[in-house]
Amino acid sequence: MTAKPPAEVRRSQGAALRQQLKRSDLGLWRPAADRPDPINILKAAVAHRDAALLPIRWGRMAQSPFYFFRGNAALMAADLAPWPTTGLHCQLCGDAHVLNFGAFGKPDGGLVFDLNDFDETCRGPWEWDLKRLVASAFLAGREAGHSDSSCTEAIGRCVRAYITAMDRFAGLGIVALSLEEIGPHNHGGALAPIFEKALRDTPEKLMEKAIQAGPKFMTKSPFLRPLMENEAQPFLASFAEYRSSLGPARQQVLDGYAPVCLGQRVAGCGSLGVMDVLVLCFGNGPDDLLFLEFKAQHGSVWTPFLNESIGQNVGYQTAQGQHRMQTWADPFLGWTTVAGAPYLVKQWSDHKASIEVGDLAGPVLGEYLELCGTVLAKAHARSGDPAQIAGYLGHGGELPEVLSDFALRYADQTTADWESLKAAVAGGKLEAISSESNQ
Repeated sequence: MTAKPPAEVRRSQGAALRQQLKRSDLGLWRPAADRPDPINILKAAVAHRDAALLPIRWGRMAQSPFYFFRGNAALMAADLAPWPTTGLHCQLCGDAHVLNFGAFGKPDGGLVFDLNDFDETCRGPWEWDLKRLVASAFLAGREAGHSDSSCTEAIGRCVRAYITAMDRFAGLGIVALSLEEIGPHNHGGALAPIFEKALRDTPEKLMEKAIQAGPKFMTKSPFLRPLMENEAQPFLASFAEYRSSLGPARQQVLDGYAPVCLGQRVAGCGSLGVMDVLVLCFGNGPDDLLFLEFKAQHGSVWTPFLNESIGQNVGYQTAQGQHRMQTWADPFLGWTTVAGAPYLVKQWSDHKASIEVGDLAGPVLGEYLELCGTVLAKAHARSGDPAQIAGYLGHGGELPEVLSDFALRYADQTTADWESLKAAVAGGKLEAISSESNQ
């Protein structure tokens, strides 16, 4: 093994990159003169999904500019990819909007606040994630009742938190960095309601919400339905491969559980229309519950714009990306193949909770965004070279203002694209139906 250069050398390497791309240039973006119709890009990105469910997706995206943004990752990838980047790559969330941070349970039973959605994860330039976060913050802030000046101030706090955290992480030992976390023990404030909600999200509550006598999954068309025996069989057959994706200790735990019923779930916005199957398992009796979620994976929308190789099973790639970015990953996180298609496997919503847009009113927005900036820096530091990124960032210069301005411009573009979506629906080019929860 070859030792990496000292941190100060790597910081200098990062700082030297400013000669190629100034920090003030990170906010340079404008829609291309020949920018394709955004609706065509969005339709192409979901062409492989269940067409019967896409009207729900369009209906949810039509609710507001922020909910449109939740489903526009492919469009944002196409918008950002042509512009110069720092070249400093790490594992990206790929969809780091404000609702994709949240609380969840860690293996020792405690709670942490971290990134919690990785369907679009891949390796790429760190700034793409940060730009998606700040653009989402501007839109969510507006929806929560903030003025543009208030959103700008809060986003500045987010970017400064990212810079400060990356500088600190660059000086930590590798093991110390791997254990960095935000939890109830070291933070309350804006996260207190999220942690309280997560405590109430137990397997027993999921039983009440999703399971009826039999046991079998409830029918709540089109959001939940039980799978027929022939539909369930390919998922049951994939358990052996899923088991092999876990470590020996977790295999031993999984072996104590047996699947008793399966159901198809329709939820979210960004991944709506992707095959998503829930499995209820019993362990030491029917009171010992384990819910697993098998979710089809089709690769990150950012990957076509990168030279990174997908290589193995996309479910494997997603699981590995999650492991790299989170301090504590789901102990049942793994992957498998169902009828030839790659799937990610994880627990379904055990002690998981995220903020609601309405909760971002008032001073909560700035505090919450500071925490998101810190968490994103942690994820990037774990999976990239924090010394090089910190060297490039330095004290930040005008970067908080530059990215706040970018966020405003991209929020305005997103609002215009949202209007295009509504016009396509009104003109009959897209079918959209209203639906229940966006979660």
